[in-house]
Amino acid sequence: MPNPIKIPLAQRVTEVTPFLAMEIMERAKQLEADGREIIYLCLGEPDFATPEPIVRTACEAMQAGETRYTHSLGRIELREALAEHYKDRYKVTVDPEQVIVSSGTSPLMLLLFAALCNPGDEVILTDPCYACYPNFIRFVNGEPRFLQTRPEQGFQPQPDDVRTLINDRTRALLINSPANPAGSILSRAELKKLAELPIPLISDEIYHGLTYEGEEHSILEFTENAFVLGGFSKAYAMTGWRLGYLIAPKSAVRALQTFHQNIVISANSFVQLAGVTALREGEPYVAEMRAEYDRRRRHLIPRLEEIGLKIHTRPAGAFYVLADARHISHDSLALAREILEATGVALTPGIDFGQAAEGFLRFSYANSMGNLDKAVDRLGDFFRQRGWL
Repeated sequence: MPNPIKIPLAQRVTEVTPFLAMEIMERAKQLEADGREIIYLCLGEPDFATPEPIVRTACEAMQAGETRYTHSLGRIELREALAEHYKDRYKVTVDPEQVIVSSGTSPLMLLLFAALCNPGDEVILTDPCYACYPNFIRFVNGEPRFLQTRPEQGFQPQPDDVRTLINDRTRALLINSPANPAGSILSRAELKKLAELPIPLISDEIYHGLTYEGEEHSILEFTENAFVLGGFSKAYAMTGWRLGYLIAPKSAVRALQTFHQNIVISANSFVQLAGVTALREGEPYVAEMRAEYDRRRRHLIPRLEEIGLKIHTRPAGAFYVLADARHISHDSLALAREILEATGVALTPGIDFGQAAEGFLRFSYANSMGNLDKAVDRLGDFFRQRGWL
């Protein structure tokens, strides 16, 4: 057999950093295959089944032959339903022609950053933030500009701090509320102040529908100069369906649509029809799931504090608790790996989300109450054995 040829890879590919939540999960799967009992608290994936009316719609649509390409912006029924949703929930007017539907929000992020950034242009991100944001920006030769945030403020951006980072290369500020990894939310007053900044905003609203304290607001209530990312994965328990959307200012839609035609073509037709059912019939199911997440949240926080972990800001949305473990270790990846091997509890290391979260551990409470208690019991025993508690 001839010697294999070394395949040269582009620098932008080799510089993409691993998604550590997935790295932990994949190691956990190996341990599980070897017979270990694993408790997965590392991924942001609902443990509920997709609501039955949504599943039924998709099955009926496939049987009816709804398996072809759709309009590149998405089916008009879904775009109209999303416009109705924003009108009903947030009292804002969205033209269905401003909506681009795709196979999850990830391709939309890539397409949006590609549209905004020439080489060297900057997008301001909070530190910490969702682990994949910086990689998307770097992949299109943009530069993430990190704003270090504070635990006691839920790691959310403060307008005066953002202003210090704005320069002639700044293209946008990305905000996330409810937030991953801290579960914090931006208030109406905070959103209003951020909307007054002299740059466009990108608002990742994927966790909308999962707010437990305070009101839930869209950035579109305060400015038209914003791009909104949203989807069905979290609130409707539809992660594997891959259905997301981008609401864009009218002036940007055509360019974004053209790029979308090239890289995605369209989201699955029958999945889009299921999305219509989610919006029109799903709220009672979302309310039940939200109530259960809230019950778990209120139970988990004091239990984590009992084993010596500090919660600086009580999470008010999403399904995460970001717990401070810096009294144990400032190497959160090594600690998460040690915990997994010793206890079978899979957690996400804070460093996955940025330097400001180093030494923290993210707990997902998208798991049963019994498993949450079992995980904390195991961690408490482990911490006591190591003299950390």
